[in-house]
Amino acid sequence: MKAAIAVDFGGTSIKMGVTQGTTILKKAAPLPTAAYDSPSAIIQAMCATARELLQQCPQAAAVGLGMPGWTDFHRGVLYQLTNVAVWDHEVPVRDIMQQELGLPVVLDNDANCMAYAEWKAGAGIGKQSLACLTLGTGIGGGIIIHDRMLRGLTVSAAELGQTSIYWKGRPGPFGNKGAIEEYIGNNEFAAAAVAAYRKAGIRRRTEDCAPHILEKAARSGCPIAQGLYIDFAEKLATLIMNLMYAFVPEAVIIGGGVARAGDLLFEPLERALKASLFPVHYAALQLLPAHFGADSGLIGAGLMASDYVEGKLS
Repeated sequence: MKAAIAVDFGGTSIKMGVTQGTTILKKAAPLPTAAYDSPSAIIQAMCATARELLQQCPQAAAVGLGMPGWTDFHRGVLYQLTNVAVWDHEVPVRDIMQQELGLPVVLDNDANCMAYAEWKAGAGIGKQSLACLTLGTGIGGGIIIHDRMLRGLTVSAAELGQTSIYWKGRPGPFGNKGAIEEYIGNNEFAAAAVAAYRKAGIRRRTEDCAPHILEKAARSGCPIAQGLYIDFAEKLATLIMNLMYAFVPEAVIIGGGVARAGDLLFEPLERALKASLFPVHYAALQLLPAHFGADSGLIGAGLMASDYVEGKLS
């Protein structure tokens, strides 16, 4: 399998490296997403890092880009980055980077890249239908049906973070009410924690309520942190319930920051789903943590690029 430069673009940082199959050969220092004031500046920073990686790993044969928001896989265009305010218009990212780097470039949604990694080589290997969720700044999704990535008519299927869990809920970025990522994205999770501690007469800053800090507090017996994970799980269960009633995937794979809490998330999630699913659907449900953890997006972007140049991209 050919080596590839892989990009996992997040709302907080841009991770880049060189992969070969499921092995990460080299990682670059993350780029801080908020440090750039335009799409052009972001692309140039990615190209500069890609050139440095190519000097260290000249065998890399392609570039795989996993980017959040509305991507057109076929045209190589990124329409908008929901969580990056400066990227608010259509940009032909693939063509620009191909010209800059002289290598084939594949662009897809970052959650699709995570799903591709888990489907081809991770927790979902051998399965023909999957729903994959990545929990981070936003909530990303990727869906595999009948052994193919579901892309949809406008090549933007599985934007699961924009699906509603309450029809009169908080407004989403496109006029959609009750979008789940408006409740359980990392920033929203931290804000809920600050409010819960304040209600109990405890002052906490947002930076004191990152997922890994709340996990430590919950495992130490803090009832507020434990309650936050239960609340998070019940909201996430609403989305998974809808997926199960819609197409009954063989497994639901969950990755991202909050998912690393393991049983703190998965045990209340199982309870909430058992209470809300028809027994046949619940019996069919497999909830699985992402095999590659935080590296799923990077590995998936690299796998896509490698499969593309070898003519076997699914």
